Amino acid sequence: MIEQQYIDLFQQYRSEIDSNSVNIMNEQRDAAFKTFKEIGFPTSKIEDYIHSDVSRAFDADLGLNIRDIPIPVNPYDTFKCDVPNLATNLHFLVNDRYYDNRNQIEGLPKGVYAGGMKEFAKLYPKIFKEHYGQGAEYSDNGLVAYNTMFVPDGFVLYLPKNTEVEKPIQLINILRGGVDLSVNRRILIIAEKNAKAKLLVCDHAIDDVHFVVTQVTEIFADETSVVDFYELEENSTKVTRLSSLFTEQQSQSHVIASNITLHNGYTRNNYRFKLQGEHAHATIGGLAIADKQQHVDNYAFLDHQMPNCTSNELFKYVLQERSTGVFCGKILVEKDAQKTLAYQTNRNLVTSPDAKMFAKPQLEIYADDVKCSHGLTTGHLDDEAMFYLQTRGIPEAEAKMLLMVAFTKDVLDLINIESLKERLEFLIDKRFRGELMRCGNCNVCK
Repeated sequence: MIEQQYIDLFQQYRSEIDSNSVNIMNEQRDAAFKTFKEIGFPTSKIEDYIHSDVSRAFDADLGLNIRDIPIPVNPYDTFKCDVPNLATNLHFLVNDRYYDNRNQIEGLPKGVYAGGMKEFAKLYPKIFKEHYGQGAEYSDNGLVAYNTMFVPDGFVLYLPKNTEVEKPIQLINILRGGVDLSVNRRILIIAEKNAKAKLLVCDHAIDDVHFVVTQVTEIFADETSVVDFYELEENSTKVTRLSSLFTEQQSQSHVIASNITLHNGYTRNNYRFKLQGEHAHATIGGLAIADKQQHVDNYAFLDHQMPNCTSNELFKYVLQERSTGVFCGKILVEKDAQKTLAYQTNRNLVTSPDAKMFAKPQLEIYADDVKCSHGLTTGHLDDEAMFYLQTRGIPEAEAKMLLMVAFTKDVLDLINIESLKERLEFLIDKRFRGELMRCGNCNVCK
């Protein structure tokens, strides 16, 4: 059994796991461990994972930094970000530990916290206990249970009511190690009433070893709050990234979650949105560009619980060579959620006969006064458009690249950071030209 080695590790090193974390995180480990023993990792026998057997990634000799051994890197010296007006604060998670730099608190509005999870738990124990693990359900999710068992630290963005962080905050996740590693990290965003902020999270692998990463993100958006959460993955082909994002939205809140996969190995992103207050709005966007034998799987579940809520969902894939894309989107409209407006769109461009795309849009509606729709298309480059460009003297390869870049535009339009949008347009162009093969010293920002 794949899970047995991790069960044994947890039992053997439980005291050391606790000693390198904080009590509130430790209090949830036993319940998560019980769940993990019962259900284990997801396999392709589960319908929602039928095209993504993520358990196989753990069937390897993976190290865990249980003893909190320091990683020899100073990311503030290594990574320089010069995108104009992108961020006033730069933060790092090195594997699954927050890299502390207290100078980063400068420039934030009074009361706002952006930094390490262990430190936040000590400074604001009541607020942390009220939120940590309260949105991330693991009763039916072995990945979240596994993460909760072993996670040592993470990143917290806390926004007191009526506060606004005008310039985005940037968090860079660095994967560093001399041996194959299991990395488990958390992100917690708490936006109180009428608070506003944008967080950009970038993933980068530095060393040429295998990493299996679980990431759990919880977003709590109180009344009239606005949270923009953008993720950019530019990992090596040896990285397996298994991410689970949970949001709870109250009345008139607005959450944007957008993920751009520029380069990866094996990726599964889970999104679970709960619209719990009237007039809440959720926007979910995803763009995946894959080639070689890369695999990108996005699963999105939107739960409309209250009346007059809206959601907009757009996922696009560009698949080349022998890559695989998977999309499963489900919108649930509960019986009290009248006047719901929910739209789901999935568009896929398959440029190689060896690439594969699997898609499954779903609507489950129990209210009778709603407007919901889903659209799905999978196809090749438009022959007429290719012919038109070539008759204008554009070589075939360049015409193909231009059409693929144009295909990605409406996903980028969901991003409310102009400098980031412009940078992504440049990087996507490089990606299609084969010039963005793996990350190095923050390609997103250099």
